[in-house]
Amino acid sequence: MPAPLWIVDAFTDRPFAGNPAAVCLLSAPGEERWMQQVAMEMNLSETAFLAPAGDDFSLRWFTPTVEVDLCGHATLASAHALWDCGALPLDEPARFHTRSGLLTAHREDERIRLDFPATPISRAPAPDGLLEALDVTASFVGRNKFDYLVEVGSEEELRQARPDFARLRAAACRGVIVTARGTSGYDFLSRFFAPASGVAEDPVTGSAHCALGPFWGARLGKSELRAFQASTRGGEVTVRLVGDRVHLLGQAVSVLRGELAFPPE
Repeated sequence: MPAPLWIVDAFTDRPFAGNPAAVCLLSAPGEERWMQQVAMEMNLSETAFLAPAGDDFSLRWFTPTVEVDLCGHATLASAHALWDCGALPLDEPARFHTRSGLLTAHREDERIRLDFPATPISRAPAPDGLLEALDVTASFVGRNKFDYLVEVGSEEELRQARPDFARLRAAACRGVIVTARGTSGYDFLSRFFAPASGVAEDPVTGSAHCALGPFWGARLGKSELRAFQASTRGGEVTVRLVGDRVHLLGQAVSVLRGELAFPPE
């Protein structure tokens, strides 16, 4: 049987902005090699694979080259797709069993609220060549279990950064977050580079905000922050700090609905 497939633009209220994710709804969990092949075919920063798990759903995320442990925008896209097709009633939350534990999504007016674990940043030395590869001057460098975080002095420096992706690929991490305090109506801005994971620059990275939220919340004394990821496509994320959890709020738009002609055998 063909498998339903969507492409959803996440963390945006209009098509062709935010971060696109493919979402594939399977009747049973897929085989890993097959899912990686589909993700390579989709050639988006993430392809999400859903399958029923009791009253909930299992969820796995693949870039074109690797499986990842946590992805925000593809989770938002997955919840949107389930409500969009009627697989989940609009008044019920989406519950996903993942490699990062149970993640939930709720509708909140026009937005979707994701409940994710916080992944705080600790100060750490920059690995050799990292700042040179980013071509920035850092005011802070730290990391968590996934990524390095580099703070720069201004929004302008953040926007003008032109990384050397070949050199950046050598960093021993999932990706690198570059961030600056906002000066244009946002509390902070960021960009996310992950060439080692098959994604040169990710348009809007929900999981990075699980680190950015606690980082900027402590600096600004806020528990709710308005964020913008300053990629070419761009996207907005509202971040709420709730204990050791982070709530990420954003909108999503379906830009393609179809079916995968070659589902798992």
